[in-house]
Amino acid sequence: MLINRILSTWLCLLLLSSTMANAYDYPFKDPYVATVLNTPDEFAAVLPKELPTKLESIVIFPERKVPGVLWNMAELNYSYQAQKCPAPLIFLIAGTGASFQSPKMKIMQGAFYQAGYHVISLSSPSFTDFIVSASTSSVPGNLKEDSADLYRVMRAIWQKVEKNMKVTEFYLAGYSLGAAQSVFLSHMDEREKSFNFSKVLLINPPVNLYNSVVIIDNMLANNVPGGIDHLNEFYKKRIRAFTKTYRHGESIEFNDRYLYRAYRREKPKSDAPMAALIGVAFRISSQNMAFASDVMTQAGYVVPRGLVLKRGDSLTDYAKVLGQLTFVDYFKGIFLPHFQKIDPTITEEEIIEQMSLRSLEGYLRSSAKIGLIHNEDDIIMHPGEIAYLKDVFGKRAQIFPHGGHCGNMAYPDNIEAMVGFFQDTKGGNNDK
Repeated sequence: MLINRILSTWLCLLLLSSTMANAYDYPFKDPYVATVLNTPDEFAAVLPKELPTKLESIVIFPERKVPGVLWNMAELNYSYQAQKCPAPLIFLIAGTGASFQSPKMKIMQGAFYQAGYHVISLSSPSFTDFIVSASTSSVPGNLKEDSADLYRVMRAIWQKVEKNMKVTEFYLAGYSLGAAQSVFLSHMDEREKSFNFSKVLLINPPVNLYNSVVIIDNMLANNVPGGIDHLNEFYKKRIRAFTKTYRHGESIEFNDRYLYRAYRREKPKSDAPMAALIGVAFRISSQNMAFASDVMTQAGYVVPRGLVLKRGDSLTDYAKVLGQLTFVDYFKGIFLPHFQKIDPTITEEEIIEQMSLRSLEGYLRSSAKIGLIHNEDDIIMHPGEIAYLKDVFGKRAQIFPHGGHCGNMAYPDNIEAMVGFFQDTKGGNNDK
């Protein structure tokens, strides 16, 4: 009996230790909080503070005339970090409206450079200088066309920097919109074979881009007290609440650390303020995208058709109008007319379907080199879409229980999963 009790106790302790070892302790269970605050420094993986980063630019369309108001976007900026010895090269693609040096891109740069890879980082095709300098149509949102533009840029940059690094094989990774575009890039490379990507990692991709951005648009419209007309009042109120966090005389830097400190002092009573902040951030990215596209294409969306804005012209009135417009407005005002002009037979529903990973489902199911990292509680996903991705990717999917939309990218378990995917010669991971 005594032996049985000892064995039983030992077994319980073994199971308990196994459970604790597998626990996922990311600090925020609320997906809106996770999305806004990301991973506070005290919980984040230790990454290099300094990288041997080279900042460069490239001209993709030498003959393109850039309007004066966009004078500083004629060249596409990018960065790279080169190892001193032969190593794989990983291309990183930024998320919606983000540049190559956004905070999430810097997390990925640090993680992959530390792991021994060369890294080249590219801005999203929805980022303003990409729209101006590298987009074929200057109308972002079409996953296939945007990915073709990215592929052109990647080949041009590789031709330029090839002499600076010895590459053993090519990898590809992107987060959010950049993850969705990575699918199309990989599919394109199967045919073009410029890189022959050995592995491709998707981090928190939307299943349907249109549906996801509508969700984010509604976060602003549905969570500002009194409606969108009271946005300025809401914004000022949140800033006043946040600034209470700081003692008199302290400088304020509006970043994740600042938001986390404010959150700890005054936690919101509901998700509404956090959801609205996410909506505000997306609205700013969306209006920058729409303005650049409108100016480049002379669509007459906000800027009157035929009016060429010059360097130094006031943009205040345009900003006021853009601030009231949603992604759906951009879709119907610029995007849809542009592509229906190219193909008058295409319907709105067909275009929306083209903005979906479902359009390449067969490729995603069959391609063993493509892996997925996602969160069960990602706020930009429709009900059932995470289950859909689990079904499509099977063992190649690693789904974390918490983290919202990309909020946990800097968490140690996530960094380990990102780097581990490329280091694992056997492929796939399971749910966390």
